[in-house]
Amino acid sequence: MADLFFYASKIFWLIAQPDHFLLLMLVLGLLLWRRVIGVTLVWSSVFVLLIVSFFPVANYLLEPLEQRFSQPDLSKVKEPIAGIIVLGGGEDPELSALHGSPQFNQGAERLMVVPALMLRYPELKVIFTGGSGSLATPEYRGGDVAQQWLTQQGLGARSIIERDSRNTFQNALYTRELINEMEDRPEGKWLLVTSAFHMARSVGVYRKVGIDVIAYPVDYRMTENRVRVSLNGNMADLNTAVREWIGLVAYYLSEKTADLLPAPNENKGVEPQ
Repeated sequence: MADLFFYASKIFWLIAQPDHFLLLMLVLGLLLWRRVIGVTLVWSSVFVLLIVSFFPVANYLLEPLEQRFSQPDLSKVKEPIAGIIVLGGGEDPELSALHGSPQFNQGAERLMVVPALMLRYPELKVIFTGGSGSLATPEYRGGDVAQQWLTQQGLGARSIIERDSRNTFQNALYTRELINEMEDRPEGKWLLVTSAFHMARSVGVYRKVGIDVIAYPVDYRMTENRVRVSLNGNMADLNTAVREWIGLVAYYLSEKTADLLPAPNENKGVEPQ
């Protein structure tokens, strides 16, 4: 069932992704140009593209996500920290395999922050969880990139790499398995590291599987609300924001989270470990 959810979500996103959807509207409009619906589709798609080209409309969708959880002041955290969980997504596994060295994307801060956290907590283990989210190239996995990079930083011995998960729900499930398999199971909350826009869904899923976490958001995407002439940049942010909101709704409806938009200090729907 988990694999079916993964494949269905990927196929749906191929169509629903804003830039793909706008292109589909434009093509259909051109095919139906002699009809009112065709003209409407063409000009609607052109109008939206012009707006996105000049203004970061994604901010309105990113703001409630990225401001949901603030980055904690670790010096003031009184609860014991059991360990650090890092969600994959900042790596480029295919490019890494092609060039033989770790390559990263805009979400690289998920991994780049790890050395500082491990320096602050020298006794803690880090669980990195991330396989392949690709339908076309599942053989390239983020966990392999993370393992190579952490080893290069001299941190491989303190890292536990999970490379089979394909989405956030599987990240949480496989993380729980790794924690349950630990001989000396640490007590306390786990520091959860992922992109700020992705934190609400991640916290909700981890709570659902019974892992108590402290959110540590990184990789912020929201920009200033001003004219920014960048179709590529603005559209990329819009794709990110729309995908995350769709993910939140899908996870809530499929009961992978207990709340549509999880918030700090809530533990509804937590299953016992």
